[in-house]
Amino acid sequence: MLKSTLSILAVSISTAAIADNTRVEHAKNSDMEHVVVSGSRVFESIDEVPASITVISQKQIEEHLQVNPELQSLLSQIVPGLAPDTGSSSNTGQSLRGRAPLVMIDGVPQSTPLRNGSLGIKTLDPSAIARIEVIKGATSIYGNGASGGIINYITKQARSGEKASGEMSISSRFSAVKVAESAGGRVSGAVNGRVEQFSYLVTASYEENGVQRDAEGDILGLQYGLSDTVTENYFTKLGYDLDEDKQIQFSYNFYSSQQETDLGDVFGNMNLGEKSYAIHMPPAQQKQGKPQGPKGNENVTLKYTDHAIFANTQLTLDAYKQDIENVFFFSPSLANPDEGYTGGQSIIRSEKQGARATFNSSIDFNDNVQATFIYGVDALNDVTSQPLVDGRVWVPEMDMDSLAGYLQTKWIVADDLVFKAGVREESIDIAVADYRTLKLCRSADICSVPFDVKGDTVNHDATTYNVGVKYNASEKFSPFASYSQGSDISDIGRLLRSATVTDIAQIQTEASIIDSYEVGFNSQLAKLRFEFAAFKSTSELGTVNKLNKETGIYEPVRAPQRIWGYEALVDYPITATLKLNATYSYTEGKNTSTDEYLGSKHISPPKLTANLNWQPQDGLSMTLSWLHVGDRKRFEKNDKNEYGLDQGPVDSYDVLNFSGQYQFANNWQGFIGVENLLNADYFPARAQSYTYGGYNVKGLGTTVTLGMKYQF
Repeated sequence: MLKSTLSILAVSISTAAIADNTRVEHAKNSDMEHVVVSGSRVFESIDEVPASITVISQKQIEEHLQVNPELQSLLSQIVPGLAPDTGSSSNTGQSLRGRAPLVMIDGVPQSTPLRNGSLGIKTLDPSAIARIEVIKGATSIYGNGASGGIINYITKQARSGEKASGEMSISSRFSAVKVAESAGGRVSGAVNGRVEQFSYLVTASYEENGVQRDAEGDILGLQYGLSDTVTENYFTKLGYDLDEDKQIQFSYNFYSSQQETDLGDVFGNMNLGEKSYAIHMPPAQQKQGKPQGPKGNENVTLKYTDHAIFANTQLTLDAYKQDIENVFFFSPSLANPDEGYTGGQSIIRSEKQGARATFNSSIDFNDNVQATFIYGVDALNDVTSQPLVDGRVWVPEMDMDSLAGYLQTKWIVADDLVFKAGVREESIDIAVADYRTLKLCRSADICSVPFDVKGDTVNHDATTYNVGVKYNASEKFSPFASYSQGSDISDIGRLLRSATVTDIAQIQTEASIIDSYEVGFNSQLAKLRFEFAAFKSTSELGTVNKLNKETGIYEPVRAPQRIWGYEALVDYPITATLKLNATYSYTEGKNTSTDEYLGSKHISPPKLTANLNWQPQDGLSMTLSWLHVGDRKRFEKNDKNEYGLDQGPVDSYDVLNFSGQYQFANNWQGFIGVENLLNADYFPARAQSYTYGGYNVKGLGTTVTLGMKYQF
């Protein structure tokens, strides 16, 4: 209904500038940009963190939202080390420094590492986010799943003051190549305020996409596609100040993004350079199955903070519950003709319940030494499975209980030398009942042979360490070095569904320990800010896929990996009104047992980005963003003249985006965004390198967003 009534315009409401935390709500915005919470669970200055960090501000989020509402597009443009945007609802292949990141909302994990479906980035609407913190490199500070680092969405808080406030806008997004059927609408709303000790924030968004078109005007392929998707997000945060030092906070998040379409796919072959695209088809040939995408995922969090539980110590207690149901596309590879199945559609279901206690103690030993001790306990129950919509079980239920204790210390000597060290001890039990593998037929004569697998409880005990040092004596050259470990149960669900033995005890399910090394420096030379980091990570167990030609099933192969690379960032105000930000990142990796390069599931091609912001007068600003993805050609064709699963060659491409906004009255603002300004005709990096069927979808052609915004 919305698309027919608002084919050109839609409404979106998001909160105005909101402080990030009760403790710092009076801080200036410029100060907040130099504070992070994700690396150690407490607020600390970026200058005191011996690691590479990217903080995306609320202003950057809002500017990019005018061009593209997808968070993975924003992250790809701003975060060095993160693989290029896939242009779809799936972030598979969008690794962080060659490994999978853990996506969180206010520190609560959104990823499903027991059966990683790579949909974690799409969990929250950008309008509810105050800032995004990205910590790069393996870390165990939040537990399983952070082998590549952390992407933490920090949600908005109600501002101080008792007057309610909010923001309203009208916008629409449509293809400039071929407008027909492409116009969509977006509606969202928010209000926040405070009544004495009680604070509240409520946001809601509803968006309907039209069809998405490439540079030739064709509709993009539907596999993980965003055409005709309906996205809803409802988020609320309620707080109550018990007294000056004690607060209690409740938050709730509902997110759904599903594709409801009457189109059908025309599949091409990436080995032949052919694209997949969508057209109108008779009902029997349209996209089969239920709508794909997150189906009403929910998060509930209750948090208690006491800033003075005892001398120089703050306590944070939080409990959370999460229900996830991610629906995937209908696939003929899940067929079993003997039982009447022409294909199938899987669902990743995950239910998490967790509780955490975090203590933060600060001690000044003397005028030259200050110390911080962060310690606590984490408990988590995660029940994950991957059944098919038709009732068949592809991945059996995995019931994980995790209990961990940790200690993180920071020492500041003479204000200039920062030394950090920490340890985490984690015990994980994963129970899997007896199950039977699923018979799957890729063709009439190539089927897997099902068999019974004896269940068991798999135990993992892991101790991981981290240490780092940073020297801040001169802002012209502030070097750092760090070593950190992460414990990762690498997609155990994929191992179970591809089992080749009859006892789970014989499956190589043990956790992978990732050793991450990093050296770098920050420099401030007059107006120029420069950052550089080189990194390496190693693991004795990784996960890659190999096709079993006898069964037609892609089976995991666990082998040692080494990944390395470097990143650079330049931030320079050319004039008082013209500012430049540019990044470059390079990542490479090998299977060290065979000395073979890793495919694009892990390793992305080189990436260069530049953002030029011009503010010629008060109330008027424009941003030009450039993304350059370089070549990566490491593999040869096989005896069938085809490339391996994720080993296709990547040719370079460039995408230019534009956004602008003008404040034409006290409370009114108009804005415009243009994605792919020059209508580049290209395949995204993943589409070029993945030879899996249906991934060979071209990038979005020129697409325009128009809108107006009202603040109250």
